[in-house]
Amino acid sequence: MNWEDMIFSERQLVPAIITDCENGDVLMLAYMNRESFRKTLETGKTWFFSRSRNALWNKGETSGHWQYVKSIKTDCDTDTLLIAVKQIGPACHTGKRSCFFNIITEEK
Repeated sequence: MNWEDMIFSERQLVPAIITDCENGDVLMLAYMNRESFRKTLETGKTWFFSRSRNALWNKGETSGHWQYVKSIKTDCDTDTLLIAVKQIGPACHTGKRSCFFNIITEEK
């Protein structure tokens, strides 16, 4: 089975949900195209496609906050990726461990 063709056959970008391999926490959401997906598989580190810069980027290349891939899964429709990583340093560009820290509502 060619996962790449299944995932990217009808779309240019797919969302990639990045989780901590140790505790399952959601760290960030980014987008991948074919090239970033291939580079991720080849290097074992996450690569994404920046929609704002219209370019590939390697998570950790400038910050040193690398993401080492432990597993890659797809959902039942093969239109979203779930990537478990060993996160080095914070995942968020703000310096937070996760990009998901703004609480809108939370049951106590």
